[in-house]
Amino acid sequence: MTLHSLDLRTTGQFPALLLDYLDQKPALESFYSIYPTLENAKEAIISKQNFDIEKRKTLVDVLEKQYTGLPYLPDFSILLKENTFTVTTGHQLNIFTGPLYIIYKIVTTVKLTRALKEAYPEYNFVPIYWMATEDHDFEEIATFHLFGQTHKWTGEHKGAVGRLNPKELESILKQLPDKPMLFAKAYLENTTLADAVRCYMHELFGKQGLITLDADHADLKRHFLPIIKEELTDSVSEKLVTETTGKLNALGYHTPLHAREINLFYLADGLRERITRDGDNFQVLNTDLTFTKSEILDLASKNPEFFSPNVVLRPLYEEVILPNLAYIGGPSEVPYWMQLKGVFEHFNVPFPMLMPRNFALYINHLQGKKVEKLKINYKDLFLDEVALRKTFVERNTEHILSLEDQKNAFNEIFEAILNKATAVDQTMHGAVKAEQTRLLNSLKHLEKRIIKAEERNHESEITQLISLKNKLFPNGIAQERYDNLLNFYINDPQFIEKLFDLFDPLDFRYNVLVEDK
Repeated sequence: MTLHSLDLRTTGQFPALLLDYLDQKPALESFYSIYPTLENAKEAIISKQNFDIEKRKTLVDVLEKQYTGLPYLPDFSILLKENTFTVTTGHQLNIFTGPLYIIYKIVTTVKLTRALKEAYPEYNFVPIYWMATEDHDFEEIATFHLFGQTHKWTGEHKGAVGRLNPKELESILKQLPDKPMLFAKAYLENTTLADAVRCYMHELFGKQGLITLDADHADLKRHFLPIIKEELTDSVSEKLVTETTGKLNALGYHTPLHAREINLFYLADGLRERITRDGDNFQVLNTDLTFTKSEILDLASKNPEFFSPNVVLRPLYEEVILPNLAYIGGPSEVPYWMQLKGVFEHFNVPFPMLMPRNFALYINHLQGKKVEKLKINYKDLFLDEVALRKTFVERNTEHILSLEDQKNAFNEIFEAILNKATAVDQTMHGAVKAEQTRLLNSLKHLEKRIIKAEERNHESEITQLISLKNKLFPNGIAQERYDNLLNFYINDPQFIEKLFDLFDPLDFRYNVLVEDK
């Protein structure tokens, strides 16, 4: 594959907060800690160098249990060393890996650990995939798109998705062309979705050093217990996030995160519901479960695994239990982490480097030939259909289609008419301006008709162009956010290896990957 890079701003795909963060706008400096560069990583290392050894031991114990039965196990003991740090990405447990960008997240994470090791050989860096096993939004994980078809896991499912039975996916496996043994083994030989995802991620990335973590574990939650208790009693996160959000909104940025009074769920088999408070009484929504203040604090002490952080506290939980230097996130994740800086400061937890994942558009050989034949730029593909048609016609016409010169001349004439008319009678101003507007609209209409006529002269090429656009942006959605890994992996088992060859985790541009012959 050949790599072409585009400035993120030219794609129209990203929020202003992310783009301005990457441009290091001074107004945003207070919303993050360490800007992600290899040089700045030293500061992140220093911030985590005294990471609690007991937390390291718990992490290793949990991982060793979770990886039981898998082949070629990682050497988890490296995480016990004080010179070992992690780089983390996370996502929901989308079936069959979900959209392609989840794979991009992991490749970016692994590649960053390699770059860090080269820059700081005296330290060890371990890539972590944090499975969102406690998430309960089944609908968000239950579909994937393969070869133009949508496959859906059906049924009623409640509670943490990581605890669901993956054997239910057998019916989907039977529908797939060239049934991928990777997923058949994972889904049919494991009893929980969390174990299944670990199984296939280990198969795909284990030899690259990736460690897949399920943080839905009592021993890990115990290290988070002080924060659980303070959140229950003082509701500190809501105030801090609201304050930060207000500052970002005042700067003109849209913020994706909304904090609640208590940012914890009650978690049990088949159940993950919000905890609310009324004075000193606590209620688990949509259940009959109620607790006094002393009862809920006692429950937290005895069973911290019953308490599940929501999106506000999940990043904090991650940084409490991992010796983590950087978080690799998507275009919405990086902005919402920036809303959490005050929460980290309150709990005296180091804020990691925030990095966007690698973004990519894959163009196969035939599509690449089509791009060459149509003589379009790769950035043109990110235009909407109307703009793409207009750009193509203007670039390929032999005629001058714009009436801009004529409209300017027309306006000059009307200025002269206006001066003459108002010299006679000031009340003529409105009538002259109305006529000017009417005739200008007529010129604009004629201009559109001229462009449409020229489009018909290029009808064949435009049809090919729109067809290409629709294949690369199915249903108008960026390929990486729609297509599944298997769209590429089935025909090219080296696809992931090629990503490792081409991605640069510290190059914050959009990758266009064009398949060679």
